[in-house]
Amino acid sequence: MTSATITHTGHSHADHGSADHGHAHGHGHYPGVPSYSHVMPLWILFAVFACLIALTVLTVALSDVALGSGEIFVSMGIATIKAVMVAVYFMHMRHDKPLNVLIATFSLVFVVLFIGTLLFDASEYHPNVAARSYVTNPPN
Repeated sequence: MTSATITHTGHSHADHGSADHGHAHGHGHYPGVPSYSHVMPLWILFAVFACLIALTVLTVALSDVALGSGEIFVSMGIATIKAVMVAVYFMHMRHDKPLNVLIATFSLVFVVLFIGTLLFDASEYHPNVAARSYVTNPPN
C-alpha cells in the first residue's frame, strides 16, 4: 500500500474495490466515527434562499412603517423565522439527532428569554435616564 492510496481515515481506497469511490460508503473524517450526508434537492435550497431574501426585504420595508411598541416583536419574529430556516435547512437540523435539536431549541429559548427580560427591564430605567439634563444637553 502506497501513501497515495491512504486517505485521511487511515484505510486504503483499494480496500473498497475502487480507487475513485469518493465517500459514498459512509466513512467520516475520523476513524471509527460514521459520517452521514443528507443530500437535499437543489430546488429546496434555492426556495429557502428566496424566502430568506424575501424576509430580508420585508424587514427593510417594515423599517419605514410606524408600528409603535410592536415593532420589536415584528422584527424579532421575522429574525426568528429566518434563523429557524437557516438551522433547519442549511445546518441540516432536520436530519440531526433529536438531542442536538433539543439542545439548540433550548439554547434559542434561553437567548429569547434573556433578551426579552433585558428589554422589559430597560424600560424601567428610561424615565431616570431621560430626567438627567446632561443626557439630552451635554455640558459645554
